[in-house]
Amino acid sequence: MGKRLGFIGIIIEDRNISALKVNSILSDYGDIIAARVGLPYREKKCSVITLIVDATTDEIGALSGKLGSLEGVSVKSALTKEK
Repeated sequence: MGKRLGFIGIIIEDRNISALKVNSILSDYGDIIAARVGLPYREKKCSVITLIVDATTDEIGALSGKLGSLEGVSVKSALTKEK
């Protein structure tokens, strides 16, 4: 199974509860993350992170699953089509 380019969008509803766990997981998967943009959205009291990833579908699924299992964290992803 080859690598695919994609993005993962992450919304953290309460930084005080989940931010450390999210950052720990992202650090574990640092080798597949090509870019990361984070925005603390103070007006809405949440944070938004966008990742550009280059990985297998299994790796992307594992990362998305771990993040999505955290309390107050929502995750969506999209990938290039397989060739």
